[in-house]
Amino acid sequence: MSPDTPSTMQSAKAPGRQSWRHRLGHSLQWRLVALFLLLAVGMSAAFLWGTQKAMALGWRDAVRPLVSDYVDRLAIDLGTPPDASRAQALAARLPISVRIEGPLTQLDTHPKTSRNWRKGPGGHIIDDHSEDHYGDTYAGEGARLLRRVTADGHTITFGLGDLNWRRGPGMVFWITLTALLALTAVAYAVVRRLLKPLDDIGAGARRFGAGDFATPIPQRRRDELGDLAGQINTMGQDIHQMLEAKRALLLAISHELRSPLTRARLNTELLPDSADTHTERGALLRDLAEMARLITDLLESERLASRHAALQCETVDIAQLAKDVVASMADAGSPARITLHLAPDLPQLQLDPVRMRLLLRNLLDNALRYAPPDAPACELDVRSQANQLIITVRDFGPGVAEAQLPLLMQAFYRPDTARQRSTGGVGLGLYLCQLVARAHGGSLQLANASPGLRAVVTLPMPG
Repeated sequence: MSPDTPSTMQSAKAPGRQSWRHRLGHSLQWRLVALFLLLAVGMSAAFLWGTQKAMALGWRDAVRPLVSDYVDRLAIDLGTPPDASRAQALAARLPISVRIEGPLTQLDTHPKTSRNWRKGPGGHIIDDHSEDHYGDTYAGEGARLLRRVTADGHTITFGLGDLNWRRGPGMVFWITLTALLALTAVAYAVVRRLLKPLDDIGAGARRFGAGDFATPIPQRRRDELGDLAGQINTMGQDIHQMLEAKRALLLAISHELRSPLTRARLNTELLPDSADTHTERGALLRDLAEMARLITDLLESERLASRHAALQCETVDIAQLAKDVVASMADAGSPARITLHLAPDLPQLQLDPVRMRLLLRNLLDNALRYAPPDAPACELDVRSQANQLIITVRDFGPGVAEAQLPLLMQAFYRPDTARQRSTGGVGLGLYLCQLVARAHGGSLQLANASPGLRAVVTLPMPG
């Protein structure tokens, strides 16, 4: 019989079911970073578009006269006919290129970028790649702005020099992309720092939910999140005080009820056991015993629910302890209702024997109570596995609805809403078992075994 239950396997798989898309969609910090990135891209695009439009509307009228005058002066400096040596010196001194076409002078100061020259009609040279340096920035009207014709029939065309202007847009793109990525990284760090208090608040809420009120939520900053952390700390302290007051009240009432119950039981036992009072006397003794057990369970549950649950641990032979509990529960009417399975070489552990007996008795009592008379015997399996002691109790009863499984270990919860005495106890048995397991550093899991119910107690063992 495997000790693994569906609930434990589902809980182990639950974190893996959340995909990275779900985590990113659920993350506020990533949504803020994405918003920042979209805003940065939009602002950059709007700025570049606006700058381009502004310059496109105003630069031509402002620059055209200056360029025209400058080109006229350069053409005059070259002389008539144009002097090739002056053109070479001019191209060497300034970041420009010069092409001269005419009957006396043929010159191109940057021939490497004008490879496809050919002669056209009338002997003029035509360059199919003239847009590399000559007039690529000023198409149409701009090309005429950079071209001059001398009186002797020479055509002088000025252009840009060896500057690789075509790389400009690509470089701007990569520089802009790098800047955006750097800004995104900075934005993530800032947002992560701003939202750090939310992580602290979430961790504190989980601690408070588990009953640990000793460590408050740290208040890192004086802002809205810091105020929220302080308010949750105040709420946690109020809840802690309410729980402590309830626990103290239950302990006080339980202690105070023990004395009158003891006197009532003593007086009942002193009554004459006659034929007329035998039935009433026996029923009264059973009710008093049930009340005494309820008070004992209440006291035990409050002791174990405390953050400082005191365990009287000693070296315990768990195999012998299980045999003793099974033997004590067997009666003459049903001596074989429990089948015991003990793994060989079970280790001796440091446990509280009184609480461990309580755990085993409650689990077996719960299994026997709900198992039909004709069902197979309940099973108690004790084994060690991977530095853990695993105790499994299984019955062959009707089981429990899946929706009720998480509620079975709550105090005073019973599946039978009518709360009839014949169908179960007061609802503290499994709750006490869970407290005993937790006090020893372990856990209790419940699952339907189809048929029946399976309870699995897992306790840590020293490695």
